[in-house]
Amino acid sequence: MRLPFIFLLLSALTAAAQTTAQKPLTIEAIFAEGGITGRTPEDVHWSPDGTHLSYILRNDAGDRADFYSVDVASGKPTILIPAEKLNLLAPSDLKIKSERERERRTRYKVAHYHWAPDGKSILFDAQGQLWLYSLATGTAVQVASSGEPSIAPKFSPDGKKISFVRKHNLVVHEMGERYETPLTRDQDENVLNGEVDWVYSEELDVRSNYYWSPDGKQIVYLQMNETPVPTYPITDYLPTHPTVDRQKYPKAGDPNPVVRLGVVNAKGGKTSWIMLPIQRPEEDPSGKRPREARDFYIPRFGWLKSGIVWAQVLNRLQNQLDLYFIDASSGRSQLMLSEKSDNWVPVNDDFSVLASGDKFVWTSWRDGHTHIYLYNFDGKQPLSRPAQLERQITRGDFEVIGIDDVKQDTIYFTANAEDLRQKSLYSINLDGTRMKRISREPGTHKISFSGKTDWYADTFSGVMTPPRLSICKPDAGCALVWNSRSIDEYGLIHPKAVTFKADDGTALLGTLLLPPQATTDKRAPLVNNPYGGPGAQSVADEWGGTGFLFDQVLAHEGIAVLHVDNRGMAGRGQKFAAAIRHDFGDLEIKDQYASVEQVLAANPQLDGTHLGWWGWSYGGFMTLMATTHSPIFRSSVAVAPVTDWHNYDSIYTERYMGLPQDNAEAYRRSSPVTYAGSLHSHLLIAHGTGDDNVHLQNTIQITQAFIDAGKQYELILYPRKTHSISGAAARTHLYTRILEHFKRDLLGVAPAE
Repeated sequence: MRLPFIFLLLSALTAAAQTTAQKPLTIEAIFAEGGITGRTPEDVHWSPDGTHLSYILRNDAGDRADFYSVDVASGKPTILIPAEKLNLLAPSDLKIKSERERERRTRYKVAHYHWAPDGKSILFDAQGQLWLYSLATGTAVQVASSGEPSIAPKFSPDGKKISFVRKHNLVVHEMGERYETPLTRDQDENVLNGEVDWVYSEELDVRSNYYWSPDGKQIVYLQMNETPVPTYPITDYLPTHPTVDRQKYPKAGDPNPVVRLGVVNAKGGKTSWIMLPIQRPEEDPSGKRPREARDFYIPRFGWLKSGIVWAQVLNRLQNQLDLYFIDASSGRSQLMLSEKSDNWVPVNDDFSVLASGDKFVWTSWRDGHTHIYLYNFDGKQPLSRPAQLERQITRGDFEVIGIDDVKQDTIYFTANAEDLRQKSLYSINLDGTRMKRISREPGTHKISFSGKTDWYADTFSGVMTPPRLSICKPDAGCALVWNSRSIDEYGLIHPKAVTFKADDGTALLGTLLLPPQATTDKRAPLVNNPYGGPGAQSVADEWGGTGFLFDQVLAHEGIAVLHVDNRGMAGRGQKFAAAIRHDFGDLEIKDQYASVEQVLAANPQLDGTHLGWWGWSYGGFMTLMATTHSPIFRSSVAVAPVTDWHNYDSIYTERYMGLPQDNAEAYRRSSPVTYAGSLHSHLLIAHGTGDDNVHLQNTIQITQAFIDAGKQYELILYPRKTHSISGAAARTHLYTRILEHFKRDLLGVAPAE
């Protein structure tokens, strides 16, 4: 079936058709529940047979939701489970009282439901209480009733069992039975069996730490022992008697969780522990004593087939990633390949074994850019020899963002091959021939293929196009399933794409949002708003959400906004990313300074005497480094800033900065605290007291340094709020405060009483 392509207003068309606002854009409207574009579909998944796409869609308030199913034959969404039933099965995360638990579920996209393998029932995770919903009867029964939450639920491959983690232990529930089988029985709160800790979730993007074997007889899991990991006290100051939650948080140079892989029978019994080569003590070169096993991470693992486990092992310095195949019964392992880098090696999410069973695809940035490689191995005896490289499949000055699917001899992948600001879907043959673009609209495409069919879900957005969801088929087109509410009535201003040059000639991509009323006679102040940190790309042809809309508010008030991706950020290859290695806050700031100078020179309607700077998280760190190193920014805002990299977590910080004991001077010069006495700007700092990512400790330390140096600053705290300072009330308060700060300093407008 050939479907008609749904063409909506694209970026270029939107720019040409830009109209005068018919409806004012306010901070209250931007951060109201649902916002101006509405809530996006949650938990978009394919049914096991690949014939239906399902998702949850909530109303603006978030208190009512319907479960939708889209039949690929018709392309039309229908309500499979109405709100009256779904509100019990998948309650809104907004109802979770704990700010940290709510942030965990939303930040790490904890799934609200899971399809049964036969597609006849759906398992719902109602915030730790499990319900099995029958599609035939329209009724639900509670699974494994308990006062304790049952997290990370999974079906066994045959659908006859459900596994989950409760109180840090793995449990299996037999369908139709009342009893449960504990697979682990650790009573120590520091020992996590199959459960993911904070630092693996945040910095290695780990979403599961256990997997069923294909035959359903065994489970491989990662055990994490957090005993040596230091704790950080997160205090809730609102009660009369404040409470303290002691978060396990390894900071740079601290002991990490001790991890090991185990295989256990799904019916229960003793775990067989796998001893990887990196876990074995080595002899000291002097011959005096054995050397302890080295620090390492296991960021990805799973089953090659029943009886054979695969695992990626990353050393602590993160400059070597090894892929092992492991015999589950004996524990014997074979090193299949090893990735090494003078910088760091990214965790690999693209390991995929082909249907032939004797080849796999793998991504690496070994040639300077992330590309796809094909390896072969002995499919009958997988541990008999290392994998052999057959060929590099993709080549060029672009990044493969990820492999989306492999079907027969064709690989489907997302890349920025034609425009560094865009992410498009491509296909290529396994032999490296016939690479072609599949997605048609310029912008950002996020792809999810159906495992059993050729259909895929495409969540698309552009700079001026809010997200929309379509179901598509290669070479057949797409059918629109869901669309955001229109933004036409707000008369938004199209940002101008700009390019600058770093001191070595490297092109720096950016966007400039100019107020319509700015002229050479009435120049506009400029606010620079970079993120700046590694692993992220801010300047992209995609919908920027509430941040982009706040830029529009600033522009409406007469303030121009600049975003630039400096060296050290993602999407541009290894050299561009690794330019900041072992030296946070130097090259990034130089690139931003150069961009500000060039944008002022090229745009005479900008006022170079009225400059501002603001940022969040790493962007907050950038704010503090910039305003303590240059006197040209008269107004600044730092939200949840890192102020000393000794305070941040081990995995992220050491990947880029190395161990603090090995690079003490780099850590000193990369801390804004070092330069507190040189603050030149009118600074506002904002932080959530419950931030478990960038701890409040960072702000406390920099403010003490300002006090000691006799520097004035403003501080605003958000009780219980985590790193995102989420919620309509808090966000409205924060962004109103930021707006007033810049209006006062850059426009001379006093805050309203």
